[in-house]
Amino acid sequence: MTQLASLVTLMVAAKAKIPCIAVMKLKERPRMTEEIRLAFAHPSERAQASAEGKYDRISLRDHIIEVEIGAFQSERGVTQRVCFNVVVEVRPAAEYSDDVDQILSYDRVTEAIAAELNFERLNLLETLAERIARRILSEKQAVRAFVRIEKLDRGPGALGVEIVRSRTSALPGFKGAEKDRPRPRIIHLSNLAVTSPFLTGWLDALEQNPQPVILCVGLPELPQPKVENGQVARRIGLLAIEQNAWLLAAQDSRCVVVATHTELGWAMKNGQISVWAPSKMVLDATHPPQDDLQNSLSLTHWLADILEAQDGLYIGAEAPVDSALRLRSQPIQAQLL
Repeated sequence: MTQLASLVTLMVAAKAKIPCIAVMKLKERPRMTEEIRLAFAHPSERAQASAEGKYDRISLRDHIIEVEIGAFQSERGVTQRVCFNVVVEVRPAAEYSDDVDQILSYDRVTEAIAAELNFERLNLLETLAERIARRILSEKQAVRAFVRIEKLDRGPGALGVEIVRSRTSALPGFKGAEKDRPRPRIIHLSNLAVTSPFLTGWLDALEQNPQPVILCVGLPELPQPKVENGQVARRIGLLAIEQNAWLLAAQDSRCVVVATHTELGWAMKNGQISVWAPSKMVLDATHPPQDDLQNSLSLTHWLADILEAQDGLYIGAEAPVDSALRLRSQPIQAQLL
């Protein structure tokens, strides 16, 4: 429409008192660039566009799983649909054959997703994507991984993240990290043991031993609030145990309160005596301990199990008898470990 025609239309509309929206000549909308288009394309198309032509690709499309994940309180205790799309660039076999052992199986991709979902509860899709990519890239055939993860139930559309990782840019391989992980000695201290005059001597002995040590405590001997909501009661109990952990740390500066897998891993590799604050790991666990927190020994047993502890010592408490781990009890009166 020309400017003259637009002006005539406005004049006629004004004379007739008819509401009118001016129509201006619009420039032709620019075509979507290839870069923008690929940003919203399926990971397999992105992989193909950026490939050097010497790798094969396997893909997993629209793999939907019910998952508990998210940083918001409303996302705890409930599951939501999460969609996984993964493309893996792999080195082609020297000679093609029909031998499944010579290829990177699709099962390894779905197993990588399942393994990371079962390891611990996560707050961020970014963390989950990073871990899945790292696990996939630990496979000898894998060269580069495209991982897209989307939440399907958090809004009117799909909310997600996409990452690209190569073998050279990925974090240290999962298999190597698993192999080098130390196996700690778990020591549960009763309330009497926490305030025992022998505590300093016990710590002296533990400090001389190169085996990494994690100290655990139970509920303090204080009245606990009574609440009907199970999740609220569990959180209150965990916080009470952490109060006891800080009380232990106050007895000796060598005892450092830690709360995460990462902190525990660092402490075990660097000779730090850790006091476990259980809230985060228990609340983030995909398979948390099911026993009542009044039985704090079961919580210690749970930690020893997931960390594959070398052994366990229960001072002033009875060690579980149904465990495959090497556990023993020690009376509170014993001065030596």
